[in-house]
Amino acid sequence: MDVNVNRRLLLATAVVALLMVTAGCSMIFGGISDETLDEEQDYDDLRDREANVTIEVGSGGIISSGEFRAVYDLNDTEELSLYRSTFYRENALDIRAVRYWYPNGTELTGSEIHVDQGRSSTEVRVPDSNGTLAFTGDAGQRTFYLPAFVDDSYEVILPEGYRTTNYLFGQVSPGGYDREVRDDREHLTWEHTGSSLSIRFYPSRDIPIFIGVLVLVTTLGGLGVAYYYRQVKRLEEQRKEMGIDVEMDDDDRKRPPPGR
Repeated sequence: MDVNVNRRLLLATAVVALLMVTAGCSMIFGGISDETLDEEQDYDDLRDREANVTIEVGSGGIISSGEFRAVYDLNDTEELSLYRSTFYRENALDIRAVRYWYPNGTELTGSEIHVDQGRSSTEVRVPDSNGTLAFTGDAGQRTFYLPAFVDDSYEVILPEGYRTTNYLFGQVSPGGYDREVRDDREHLTWEHTGSSLSIRFYPSRDIPIFIGVLVLVTTLGGLGVAYYYRQVKRLEEQRKEMGIDVEMDDDDRKRPPPGR
């Protein structure tokens, strides 16, 4: 009797441990819920662009990050492996508000296509390789980085009032892009690229502020140096008047002191 009870107890313990391990793996490797995949989002303004990949970057707050919307004309691509690289490893890209359109325009939500998030990537498989895929993800406050998941033409639209042209505050990679400002938004386009997109941008209103601060600091520094120089000269004059700084000729320097 005791043996059967012990066996049942061990079996129950093993089942609980297996469930805990399974739950732990789910927590570690994540996964995207249907509610997140099906969030509301509008992509109509990005679907009719000339580039095969169009990405619109939104601005973040003082402490909050922004987001981006991306639309991919897949062109014979059935599966995308979505990730972001760090110094140590590749991490799965968190996406939401996923939409897919068949070539005839029929729309599917994210929960109606295959989306599987692992530890190092989020795998998206679509039913037709010539359809269009759209999703939303997180962007930095003033930076945007995303691998080129397809080797194609790209257009990136920056937030209103933001620029990349100042070499101290802005940076765009890869090179070979065209830049145009329309409706106070900077558009960066590549006819063809397979390299990761790395963009650092800044509010254009910050440049006059920076220049003003630089001029103020330079002016105050110059005034400080001038004041210090005047004080040193005044001290030298006072020492001369008191006979402290009496210049001696070479003969005086060679003559031994009195008493020797």
